[in-house]
Amino acid sequence: MAFRFSYPRGLKSSLVRFHWTTLLMLALGIWAVPRLLPHVGALVNVTARDRSTPVYTVRTLADSSITSQSLRGRVVLVNVWATWCLPCRAEMPLLEATWNRHKAAGLVLLGASVDTGDPQTVRDFITERGISYPIAIVGSDVIRALGGVVGYPTSVLIGRDGRVRHRVMGPIGPLSLEPAIRRALAE
Repeated sequence: MAFRFSYPRGLKSSLVRFHWTTLLMLALGIWAVPRLLPHVGALVNVTARDRSTPVYTVRTLADSSITSQSLRGRVVLVNVWATWCLPCRAEMPLLEATWNRHKAAGLVLLGASVDTGDPQTVRDFITERGISYPIAIVGSDVIRALGGVVGYPTSVLIGRDGRVRHRVMGPIGPLSLEPAIRRALAE
């Protein structure tokens, strides 16, 4: 005679629900934690693991050339974005306000658009939104120099020494980077 185990009535369905709920929460955590930790790190002054010194040259839509070397000694916030990216659109007024608040103290904000096609589309886009910080349309060479980008928008804060301080992905970059920007400017 073989022993056969059976769950009490209703317990098996509760366990299945529990397992699916647990798995869903685990998957959500695995997705969210890598995206949120850089924001928290910027808030509490945990610098990026990648302390590289990006080397890049861009031509802005205003037809001026900006190099990483020309920005040495200033705090630089590079924001990688695209016109089709809804979180990027939501973030732009915050970036404009951040730049206006700190530009006199030495903050340089550089918008790095990854749009392809007619540059006039990007020009019209920033004009409609009243964006006044420098914007450049960049290629994969600049993205590689910045350490790569996994999603849009991505903001990279570079200190006066030219080294990456913080790298955050997501539209709340300016809010989480505010304390980091203030610390970098105070140095």
